[in-house]
Amino acid sequence: WRDYFNNDNEIVLQLACGRGEYTTGLAEIFPKKNFVGVDIKGARLWKGSTYAIENALNNAAFLRTHILNLSHFFEIKEVSEIWIPFPDPRSRKRDIKRRLTSPGFLDIYRNITKPGCLIHLKTDDKGLFEYTLSVLEQLKIKDIVSTYDLYNSDMLNDHHGIKTKYEEDYLAEGLKICCLRFRFL
Repeated sequence: WRDYFNNDNEIVLQLACGRGEYTTGLAEIFPKKNFVGVDIKGARLWKGSTYAIENALNNAAFLRTHILNLSHFFEIKEVSEIWIPFPDPRSRKRDIKRRLTSPGFLDIYRNITKPGCLIHLKTDDKGLFEYTLSVLEQLKIKDIVSTYDLYNSDMLNDHHGIKTKYEEDYLAEGLKICCLRFRFL
């Protein structure tokens, strides 16, 4: 990625990026960082990549792959920060291992992230949120900040006013947005 971006700037990922609202939004706010949106659906990536091209966001890129394959595309300790806004909650019991905050996925993230890497999760799904808090507690991660109501919390400014399409839809329905961030020790 350093060769792709032609610099040594930090690399930030948006996982299950969809239209890439965080990838492009953060790239506009932080031009001295590199942002990579990851998703398996090409039609979604097209929207974000088109926006990045049209707005000359040379610090934004998109990768079409399964998130299980991240270790094939990122070196050990290459990533500085990860955003996971509104992933599929995988509500069925048989899909728990496919949640992007399950222990298996967290192991993948731990391998590609630098020490102290911040990981952010935003969701309207209380079940996914509580599941994630439970997993993090079992892993003895202590640097956790969370809220069940992002828009009435001290964490709101951390999101720089960026909203995904899903978030806009959920807010219009009056749903509360849950949010957490943590660091691997």
